[in-house]
Amino acid sequence: MNRVAFLFPGQGSQVPGMGRDLVALHPDLVRPYFDTADEALGMPLSRLCFEGDPEELRDTSVTQPAVYLASLVSAVVLRERGVAPAAVAGHSLGEYTALVVAGVLDWVDALRLVRRRGVLMSEVNRRTPGRMAAVIGLPADRVRELCEEVSQRRRLVVEVANYNAARQTVVSGVVEGVAEVSLRAREEGASHVAELKVGAPFHCSLMADIAAEFGEDLDAVDFATPRLPVVANATAGYVHSGGEARELLRRQLAAPVRWQETLDLLAREEVSAFVEVGPGRVLTNLSRAGHPRIPAMTAGTERKIGEAVEKLSPALV
Repeated sequence: MNRVAFLFPGQGSQVPGMGRDLVALHPDLVRPYFDTADEALGMPLSRLCFEGDPEELRDTSVTQPAVYLASLVSAVVLRERGVAPAAVAGHSLGEYTALVVAGVLDWVDALRLVRRRGVLMSEVNRRTPGRMAAVIGLPADRVRELCEEVSQRRRLVVEVANYNAARQTVVSGVVEGVAEVSLRAREEGASHVAELKVGAPFHCSLMADIAAEFGEDLDAVDFATPRLPVVANATAGYVHSGGEARELLRRQLAAPVRWQETLDLLAREEVSAFVEVGPGRVLTNLSRAGHPRIPAMTAGTERKIGEAVEKLSPALV
């Protein structure tokens, strides 16, 4: 297992206390990241990660920098333990962490970008309240058709936001639109439909309103050529340059996340293990469902990082 892919989670994976055990056990290595983040953002991000309750962490403007930072420090600890990726990808927000690990973005620049992204997305949700829901058990093409039918008939925004797996598709849009698609999906035999714990309708055309404004923030930051393969959400293809990375982040706001295709690409490249680096286990479950022959593991706490290192260490040696 010497070709490890690091997968970085997005919003919805937040958990109270994330990063706290890593700071306690690796203070010299990890604490400076949290201290710098608090200062750079002018907000108590450390306290929110370590002590914030689920409602505080659901605020998009908090969730995004919190999940990003918790994932980044997990990657730092993994590298210190001798595990380095052969390729990286991130789900939505996680794409920023992937770009940092690939050497495309400075980590503080990325932190400020995800905080700004979260603030702008929160503003969209205040203007036009939205929702996201995961539809499980129906083909993605049928879920997309349901979105189109409801959008045309009701003149509401509801679209596919994430192509997560062959039979797991996330829809995003205004509250009424997502509710109707959810109802129709259940009537057509979806095994489960679940509202996601996110604070805005990501990856749909409602986010197009902030593309120009956020584009100015992206243009103000340096993007370097990737030092290792990184897969983009909007294309499920490799990022070849810093300029391309910037443009793909701009597109990512309102474009669907092509996660199933991302995993398929990494599998074709004979990645030998998927490691979800950060809080939660959403990407681990998707990896196991889509590619059960490739080992998949989580690495967001000291215990899970230790288990991952133990599984990977024979190949690392």
